[in-house]
Amino acid sequence: MKTALITGANKGIGLETARQLLQKGFYVYLGSRNLANGLKAVEKLESKGFTNLEAVQLDVTDENSVKAAREEVGKRTDVLDVLINNAGINGGSPYTALESNSDQFMTAFNTNVFGVARVTQAFIDLLRKSPEPRIVNVSTSVGSLTLQSDPDWFAYDFAKYAVYGSSKAALNMYTIHLAYELRTTPFKVNAVCPGYTSTDFTGHNGGEVEEAGKRIIRYALIDQNGPTGKFFSEESNPETGEIPW
Repeated sequence: MKTALITGANKGIGLETARQLLQKGFYVYLGSRNLANGLKAVEKLESKGFTNLEAVQLDVTDENSVKAAREEVGKRTDVLDVLINNAGINGGSPYTALESNSDQFMTAFNTNVFGVARVTQAFIDLLRKSPEPRIVNVSTSVGSLTLQSDPDWFAYDFAKYAVYGSSKAALNMYTIHLAYELRTTPFKVNAVCPGYTSTDFTGHNGGEVEEAGKRIIRYALIDQNGPTGKFFSEESNPETGEIPW
């Protein structure tokens, strides 16, 4: 049975992604900053008939929490097949480049960039033991430098979030370097935008969470002929999904 770890999996897109991977026969570890919330998420999925899952306390901003999570998962499995770095924050308002303060930037980068690096580095040894390891970094088209500077992009005038966009652009660069460093291995590493989705994150505006989950697991399940080191947003490019960095 293949295994997967999802950060920020106690609600929203993370929880839905867990549900869909369970449907695919995975054993899923639900990373949750607050363990009580993670246990509630497990109960919710178990009430729907799923059994191969458990919650893991995992605060991506806390080095000790990440190390403890690695130890806990390592007690249960020798191999991790999929890592989905889903945990993320928007940095809060004000959203503009001239009004956002340094604390907003530090907090957003600590979760959206440093947190991804912490978790990836902590679990890379388990991933290396998988014959087909996959890493999906949940990003956003808001972090595309090319789209953000294109007046013809459909979201040009309203997807302007200086803190959030900057942190996700940095995450995209981390994804590029990670894919490059693993290019001669079986790893597939990609950045995926789930699209504007109705969750707490968006004030429950946007599309269905089921569609967001599908977009993520598509790249968690790709075979050895699939892409690596790419950026995908099916919302921005319905034809091929790939968008520019």
